[in-house]
Amino acid sequence: MSRNPRLEEFQMDTKPVHRTGKTKCSNFLYDEDTGAIFGRTPESWGKILIFYTIFYAVLIALFSVCMVTFLQHFINPRVPRLQQEYSVIGTSPGLGFRPLPPDVRSTLIWYKGTGYDSYKYWEDQLIDFLSVYKKKGQTAGAGQNIFNCDFKNLPPHGKVCDVDIRGWDPCIDENHFSFHKSSPCIFLKLNKIYGWRPEFYNDTQNLPPEMPVELQTHIRNITSYNRDYANMVWVSCHGETPADRENIGPISYLPFPGFPGYFYPYENAEGYLSPLVAIHLQRPRTGILINIECRAWAKNIKYDRRERLGVVHFELMIE
Repeated sequence: MSRNPRLEEFQMDTKPVHRTGKTKCSNFLYDEDTGAIFGRTPESWGKILIFYTIFYAVLIALFSVCMVTFLQHFINPRVPRLQQEYSVIGTSPGLGFRPLPPDVRSTLIWYKGTGYDSYKYWEDQLIDFLSVYKKKGQTAGAGQNIFNCDFKNLPPHGKVCDVDIRGWDPCIDENHFSFHKSSPCIFLKLNKIYGWRPEFYNDTQNLPPEMPVELQTHIRNITSYNRDYANMVWVSCHGETPADRENIGPISYLPFPGFPGYFYPYENAEGYLSPLVAIHLQRPRTGILINIECRAWAKNIKYDRRERLGVVHFELMIE
């Protein structure tokens, strides 16, 4: 039988080419015949990149819209999520005092008479505590929110009432808060509870019988010519025992024996400062420990010594 050269040539051309592993790997990285890179042509890679770019851009946009909506409507950094009865603080504020002793477990204010080195710590504590009250207009974003309030001019929404530090005289740093005269000034503040509104004892004929007689008399006198002054969270301080009451001496409250009602409710507005009451212990007996209790008076302030609600205790010792 004769051989067909053309048939033999065709069979040789169509015979499968056996490639080594090294050749296969090289062709996967870049195929010279098709121009494919990693098994895909540049056109195919371009389509995939465009698709995933659009896909992830849309995904990020949807996520951003959801987060902005959530933060605006559900999370406000100035508004606590749990308020009053649902919060740890509760619905009844406590009282705090300044200056604080160096030992957080102690409530004793002690120093030696007129010695500057002795009362310097307490003076520095008050200067630091009251510095924000003296620089309130310089605080970024705070000055523009300050409003001169009174009982007839309540602050507009978003504004905060000014605290007039001139009403504390002689309890001012220029006078060493009267520590150098053995008649120290102690500052009281009502703890802040978001949204809390005091219920005032504005019926002066039905004041609580346990309220000190001196405070009842003051309330009736001051409200006789200006009824608006009844809208106060009143404050009273006294010695805890009969001996303490005898040793504490006369007390003056500056600028009022209480916190004006126009400072409430507290809504965490920019620049808000808590109102303060300076109690000036004019002639406390020296050389003896005096136990002092101060109480805040409003219908919705609970009085509980154990839980420290509506009351604060501290001791004074002047050698």
